[in-house]
Amino acid sequence: MENSKTIYLGLLALFIGAALLGSSAIFVRFSETSPSLTAFYRALLALPFLAIWIMATNKKTQLHSSLNKKDLLILLYAGAFFGIDMAIWNWSIKFTSVAHATLMANTAPIFVTIISYFYLRNHIESSFLKALFLTFLGVCIVIFFGSGSDTSRLLGDSLGLIAALFYASYILCIKRLTNTISPSLTLFYATLFTAIFLLPVGYIEADSFFPETREGWIVLFSYAAISQALAQGLITYGISKLSAHFSSLVLLIQPVAAAIYGWLILFEGINLFQIVGGAIVLFGIYISSRDQT
Repeated sequence: MENSKTIYLGLLALFIGAALLGSSAIFVRFSETSPSLTAFYRALLALPFLAIWIMATNKKTQLHSSLNKKDLLILLYAGAFFGIDMAIWNWSIKFTSVAHATLMANTAPIFVTIISYFYLRNHIESSFLKALFLTFLGVCIVIFFGSGSDTSRLLGDSLGLIAALFYASYILCIKRLTNTISPSLTLFYATLFTAIFLLPVGYIEADSFFPETREGWIVLFSYAAISQALAQGLITYGISKLSAHFSSLVLLIQPVAAAIYGWLILFEGINLFQIVGGAIVLFGIYISSRDQT
């Protein structure tokens, strides 16, 4: 009975977390700051929430817990990769739809496997090649048929794929720390280094460093609290309670939720090619995620 309750709570947390994370692009669209600066504020303003999470869940874990130089270097790389990922992805949202940007970003598991093969010499299962083919086919359908001849949307879709490559690099960095540092502490320091990395980028890119209105600050605080702190926290908890296979399937809710938010809030249309191509991509991503476990 207790085990069933744990699984139910894990599923609920993962479902809500993925659905909340799917709203990220909406906050970016409503942000009054530049794409890179918006990414900076997402990281910076999430730090207090992450610090509270650490202290609330594990009183023995302190923010100044000992980290060796190797761990700090990996976290530094993780922060840089995540910062580049967020900045590029935020730019993709300026050019393409919320649904497209989120779907492209969620191809990261494919890149994780490819990078692992070339740099870590990990073995690739034959089923991954099927997943790669399906994902590539689905992406082509979404980009070339779902976007039509809109060059702006094609650029946004391409940026979403590039962002996925950097997010995959971030994931591989985080994976190397799973046995040495707690997830909450890892997320805190990776987010801290992300903010440090994005500060000069956002400053150079932006005409104005601060939002012009109170509503602009509300958007940024909500973006940080919901997308970076609450959503990631729920997902971390859910993954710890469920099997990796099942978790990877539930996380596919994110791009679906993003498409629904884009339709309801931004009145973005969805055509048949986008639905078919998106479904093929999601299936390919699921197969790829399953093979990594």
